[in-house]
Amino acid sequence: MKARDELTLKRGPAHSEERRAIPRELLREHARFSLLNRERRRLLPWAILLGVLSGLLAVGFHFSLDVVETLRNRLIGWSRGFGGWGIGVPMAVSGTGVFIAAWLVRRFAPEASGSGIPHLKAVLQGYRAFSWGRTVIVKFTSGVIGIGVGMALGREGPTVQMGGALGWMLGNHYSKDPDKLRILVAAGGGAGLSAAFNAPLSGMVFVLEELQGRFASLEFFAAAVACLTADMVCRAFLGDYPVFRLPPVSTPALELLPAFVPLGAACGVLGVVFNRCVLAAQRVSARTAGWYQAWWVIWGMALGLCGWLAPEVLGGGQSFAGRVIDGHPLAAASILYYFLARFALTIGSYGTGTAGGIFAPILVLGALVGLEMGQWAIQLFPGGRIEPYVFAVAGMASFFTGSVRALLTGVVLMIEMTGNYALILPLLVACFTAWMVADWLHDTPIYEALFQRDLAKGVGRGTEISDPDHT
Repeated sequence: MKARDELTLKRGPAHSEERRAIPRELLREHARFSLLNRERRRLLPWAILLGVLSGLLAVGFHFSLDVVETLRNRLIGWSRGFGGWGIGVPMAVSGTGVFIAAWLVRRFAPEASGSGIPHLKAVLQGYRAFSWGRTVIVKFTSGVIGIGVGMALGREGPTVQMGGALGWMLGNHYSKDPDKLRILVAAGGGAGLSAAFNAPLSGMVFVLEELQGRFASLEFFAAAVACLTADMVCRAFLGDYPVFRLPPVSTPALELLPAFVPLGAACGVLGVVFNRCVLAAQRVSARTAGWYQAWWVIWGMALGLCGWLAPEVLGGGQSFAGRVIDGHPLAAASILYYFLARFALTIGSYGTGTAGGIFAPILVLGALVGLEMGQWAIQLFPGGRIEPYVFAVAGMASFFTGSVRALLTGVVLMIEMTGNYALILPLLVACFTAWMVADWLHDTPIYEALFQRDLAKGVGRGTEISDPDHT
């Protein structure tokens, strides 16, 4: 007290009011900090439970897809025993499968169409609500059937939306406050991505960079806990190793970094082309509503034909990308063929409206572009110790950045999927270049464009929340 009185006398009466205000500010800060800690402790078990459920659901989805894709490959092999007549078997099965997968979505849960990430963004911004049980069932079933019969779509979009749906289910028990409810929805989406790629950091970054678009303590806390828990669950069932296993890679020399600039520029341009083709396919699909069921069957039969000719171009393509990155070389002509085939199959498959994501197909396209650019770089710099698979990894991240415009997610995802931090410099160079090129072309990121399109046409109009202006 004596010291405080002496300080008051030195400063004079003008400072006494400020001195007396300091304890109130400290009390308010202490109250805020205590409230935040109490909320974290209350949120912790819900986030852990969400991570466990999201991880288990992703594991079930993964195993189901593996079983169905194995059956598809066996069916193709069996049908070839009938000679040319056998081609009708995969065409008939794929046509039927695509029809069922698309019909389930259109009939029971239109919000489960495609990746579901645009719908999740609408939920987080307060424009939509979840019929969570219906969404999970239809998403799971349609995804397994559609991707299983060969649709060139990924499993990560479904796991993201299903994780968000589980977050909605738990969030309604955790709190009736819409803001707090959406914390678990965002965390569930991140947990779904983490489970799809064994990449917990990427799931957290994706929540903050793409889904929520803001950084808040509770949202980051819930996303971190859910993503880490989901990743541990998946590693327990699927194995504790990176998705892509690279040969030993040293940090590329600084003088080679400029070689990743044209790769990023190419992926930026191609990412924009990909986005506009996806949106064009959506518009064409909307204009042909009168015969969409026939289109489902036709597209399914086309997939069966492609499976007969080249089974490796079907499905999500993650295993194919893994073979490329693991060091299985492809001739330049083959790379171009695979790229064009996967590009067309992804656009057409997404246009049917079945459940399936474009996240993994984007990575496959980027890997092919990077592999091609890497082979060119070897010819231009014969003494540069260039590894083509390093370009393939950088191509995956930069193509994703050019399309989605989530630069940090692309970089962190590739580091986690390869388990190699030495690639960070080429990844940053390629991704930043792709981001700048796509931005200069005034292209809207794909998930944002699909989100705006869904809002404009009123997708899921029967599931709006009661306070759509509350964000």
